[in-house]
Amino acid sequence: MPPERRRPRYAEEPEPQEAVGESADEAYDDVYDEEPAYDEEAAYEEPRARRPRRPLTAAAAAQAGLRHIAQLTSRDPEDVTLVAPREHGWVVDVEVLEDHRIPSSSDILAIYEIEMDDEGDLLSYRRTRRYRRGPVEFTEGSS
Repeated sequence: MPPERRRPRYAEEPEPQEAVGESADEAYDDVYDEEPAYDEEAAYEEPRARRPRRPLTAAAAAQAGLRHIAQLTSRDPEDVTLVAPREHGWVVDVEVLEDHRIPSSSDILAIYEIEMDDEGDLLSYRRTRRYRRGPVEFTEGSS
């Protein structure tokens, strides 16, 4: 017959210590009958919202737009062409060099529109236009 295996000490039930003024049964009850505290209301609470940051300035929105486009397209942004506030955030247009050519006047550029929330987090982006660098467009009001 194999030798009897002993259970490790940590697997044994701890012996309750007799407290002053309590019987051994009362001390045992305190150790083993106590249920963990459960807060039913806390179980259904919404997770804590992030601490609100200060609203972005136009300059900060432009920087955030440049950063988002650089990360998303893996291309070098050339310039910010539009920064406009919206009801709950910002719209930023960024010009991006899509294809470098020689001479540089034949480079292919694109305009990307970025929509961000009040904190600068990206909501959406899209390419709105693609064109050659060479031709200069004159718009109303320009000389």
